[in-house]
Amino acid sequence: MQASSQQRAADHRPYFFLSYAHTPRDGAGVPDPDMWVERLFRDLCGHVMAMTDLPGGAQAGFMDREIRSGEGWSERLAEVLSICRVFVPLFSPRYFASEMCGKEWYAFAQREIFHHAKSNRPAEAIVPALWVPVPPEQLPGPAERLQFNHRAFGDRYVTDGLYGLIKLRIFAEEYERAVYELAKRIVSVADTTAVGPSRPLDYREAPSAFGPPAPDGPRRTGPRPIQVTVAAPTLHDLPPGRDPQYYGDLPQDWNPYYPDVHRPLAYVARDLVRTLNYQATIASFDHDSTPLDSKQAPTRPELLIVDRWALEDDERREQLAAFDAENRPWVSVVVPFNRDDHQSRGAEGVLGARLAQTLPTKLGQGRAASRAAARGVPSMEAFGQILPQVVEAAAQQYLRHAQAYPPAGGSHTERPRLRGPMAAEYATTHDIPDTLDHTPDAPDAEDSDDSQS
Repeated sequence: MQASSQQRAADHRPYFFLSYAHTPRDGAGVPDPDMWVERLFRDLCGHVMAMTDLPGGAQAGFMDREIRSGEGWSERLAEVLSICRVFVPLFSPRYFASEMCGKEWYAFAQREIFHHAKSNRPAEAIVPALWVPVPPEQLPGPAERLQFNHRAFGDRYVTDGLYGLIKLRIFAEEYERAVYELAKRIVSVADTTAVGPSRPLDYREAPSAFGPPAPDGPRRTGPRPIQVTVAAPTLHDLPPGRDPQYYGDLPQDWNPYYPDVHRPLAYVARDLVRTLNYQATIASFDHDSTPLDSKQAPTRPELLIVDRWALEDDERREQLAAFDAENRPWVSVVVPFNRDDHQSRGAEGVLGARLAQTLPTKLGQGRAASRAAARGVPSMEAFGQILPQVVEAAAQQYLRHAQAYPPAGGSHTERPRLRGPMAAEYATTHDIPDTLDHTPDAPDAEDSDDSQS
């Protein structure tokens, strides 16, 4: 009886969350410019109700105008984003400049990633709609990677967007067709992907999927580079007696949160940082880590994911201790542990002491989030919550330590500029300090094949 009641409640979840950028009013007494978005929302809701068996009174969709006066704004948004079936971002240049829209995107995309991690089945439940056409080169990485055929909604829709169709009566038929097709796609995706509810994300603390705001000038849309490195044993060099179910043929195959999670953590981390508008490379600490070269500066920030059981190997422990002594602050360390792994829990004292002896610098370095991540992350949900903070900390440290060169000639010098293969990616997305440290760094490890899933 209880399962049946829960199933009926799940069936009444909103089919879609309409995410859009508010257009500012141009003076007092001017009609609300977002009235056209509200009309689109009402039309979509009407079609979705007709195409489904939602009962009367159930919400077909949600937009932020649905929030009642006196209701907690961020709490209500977080609640709906944690249960809605499909996320519908309304593309426009203003949309990708909006930090709030980026937060909404990230909150839903994290649910997709967790669904994939736990079921080992990809979930693509973001259905974009064109409000105003956006050139492909202006799309941030998360939007650019969506595989979506907008032409199925009509050629005029692609060239003018829903705003052009809804504003001009001559295109009324094209508007009706586009909205009908969009509603059909929403219902189809909702029924086939079945992304389950999750715990609401703290909307105020959520990062933007479009990257941090640019301090000077427009936000850069291209993804920023980062490396995800794994230090873990494989099935072929496990410590004596260690349970093999968490490991594979490569260090990158390590899955500490099994059986709750069915994908290696490196690939979950890759998907999460992609949602933060990064382009991630996956590497192995054993094979791709090199000693610090005093003549070279860092070329990208890095996330080092460490299995404490890896410290049982003398050679690997010495390599990690040498890494810690090099003091690379642009590398954020995360140490996952599974609180349901009885073997690890039983060896907690020994493993924790060995970690403290091997990585004393990293355990005490950086912000509170970075120190907490290095001391232990007990679940996949906690990993997803802390990852944006440690990634951004690594990115900021990268900017402080990347090599800078003053421009040649003349007595007047401009701000130092980063140089190198990754400089352009960061120069327009981060606030590069006027004074940069010149701490040297190791050459970047070779890119590994990150096509596994």
